[in-house]
Amino acid sequence: MPRAALSVDAVVDVALQLIDEGGAGAAAGGAAAGAGGVEGGPVALTLSAVAARAGVATPSLYKHVRNLAELRDLLSARIMNEMADEVGAAVLGRSSDEAVRALMTAWRAYARRHPRRYAALVQRPEPRTAEAGARLIGIMLATLRAYGLEDSAAIHAARCLRAVVHGFAELETGGAFELPEKLDETYDLLVHMVVSGLHAPRE
Repeated sequence: MPRAALSVDAVVDVALQLIDEGGAGAAAGGAAAGAGGVEGGPVALTLSAVAARAGVATPSLYKHVRNLAELRDLLSARIMNEMADEVGAAVLGRSSDEAVRALMTAWRAYARRHPRRYAALVQRPEPRTAEAGARLIGIMLATLRAYGLEDSAAIHAARCLRAVVHGFAELETGGAFELPEKLDETYDLLVHMVVSGLHAPRE
């Protein structure tokens, strides 16, 4: 990439390429996900690797990102927005159980297609990541309205839904499921449990 073409978005693009490739210092390791067959791994992104791929000296990156922490925040925001786009499209025109199933299916599908990007997500509420995450939470809250959940109850339910789908996605892409039972069947059961729980009376 020529120096003149470098910008914040271009830096993020380069970093995402490195993460997706899992090389050039972008990711260490890369465990295969046992029965799921999905390859993921811990991400160890460096500014020097990004600079080398962009064809510039590392100090040149500081014109666009202050440090590695800011780059990770920008990356997470990009990834979170991608997820929000896909999940939002999946639930569009659906409601209640059908919408929850679509949301959970789309979330898992994104993680399976982009396991290294998913592993690169910063879970702490950094500024840009938090803004993008709010889109995803908003989609979940809208999906839960069909169950009569509002205000505090809706937030608690959204947290539970996020914990369930994120936990499964992280375990699957990280290769944690080694027993022979099919993961699709496990996920179908998980979706059923979530939907059933949303219909269960709450004290």
